[in-house]
Amino acid sequence: MGEQPIFSTRAHVFQIDPSTKKNWVPTSKHAVTVSYFYDSTRNVYRIISLDGSKAIINSTITPNMTFTKTSQKFGQWADSRANTVYGLGFSSESHLSKFAEKFAEFKEAARLAKEKSQEKMELTSTPSQLLMHLNQACRAGDYLAKESATGELQSPLTPESVNGTDDERVPRDASLNSEARAEPNAVPFPHSSNAINKHWEAELAALKGNNAKLTAALLESTANVKQWKQQLAAYQEEAERLHKRVTELECVSGQTAGIKTQKTELNQTIEELEAALKAKEEELERLKSEVETASELQLQKDAVAQKLQETETRNAELEAQLVEMDQRVESSQMEQESFRKSLRSLLELLDGKIFELTELRDSLAKLIDGIGSQN
Repeated sequence: MGEQPIFSTRAHVFQIDPSTKKNWVPTSKHAVTVSYFYDSTRNVYRIISLDGSKAIINSTITPNMTFTKTSQKFGQWADSRANTVYGLGFSSESHLSKFAEKFAEFKEAARLAKEKSQEKMELTSTPSQLLMHLNQACRAGDYLAKESATGELQSPLTPESVNGTDDERVPRDASLNSEARAEPNAVPFPHSSNAINKHWEAELAALKGNNAKLTAALLESTANVKQWKQQLAAYQEEAERLHKRVTELECVSGQTAGIKTQKTELNQTIEELEAALKAKEEELERLKSEVETASELQLQKDAVAQKLQETETRNAELEAQLVEMDQRVESSQMEQESFRKSLRSLLELLDGKIFELTELRDSLAKLIDGIGSQN
């Protein structure tokens, strides 16, 4: 599943100047895509924006964040984790309002996710409490069984005494005094042995029932613990997958650097070719003034034709390189779109140069034909 975009818009991105904390510093030269991402595995919402291959916004939405509209087309929010303030300039007020609505919606969702996570953390303490109540119930059952066997009467047990109320924390002398004061209003015990045994058997049955309920609750909590362990394992697998993804992105970034190097070399080659073409034009002008005989002109024509053939061969090689570069660019990421446009413009420039050379060749052929006809 991973992290998926759920809303996108375009805006100019700014950050507060860290030195002055007052002035805005633009982090993008033009409007870029700003997207909300949702990680369903961790219940996390993030705002991410890329300028080429550089992440200029990477902000995790928390319940204490606030998006503020400072003008009709500008809004900002503070990110304490990144220790900065982000600003967005939109093309219209409606785009700003839509972004603000989504911010409030995802902020509320982040708050609910945090509360749900806290509730799960609180439930982790439930198994230990159930074990404590279960031990108390078992001790109370053993105590009742012993009392029924010996026939000795003590103060009757109540569910409050089994579960452990504030009376257990009262000192013994205070409890004795309170029992002495409560004797006039207390319910008298049965005087027959059978009634006493029935009374204790009923108490023991009630405790056994409570014991069964506590055991069921303990088993349910154990099942919840297993489920939480499975979720933790899933989180760990997701973290490992994200780590691998980061490694892959780093490899792609290295390939991008190689493509940029090849682009620089290709630009240098094109500049050299342009210089060579300019030299050829100067050479053709010089040939027009130096033509004396048809034989010399024929030799020069052959030389120029050979150079033109070499140029066409070189152009064909460059076209093959451009095709190869196009194939690489098609397999790269979105940030290579500008590079693809640059290659296309270079190809058009080369086509124009080839067309100019063809015209020059035709003009030279006509000139040779004219000189041959005069001779």
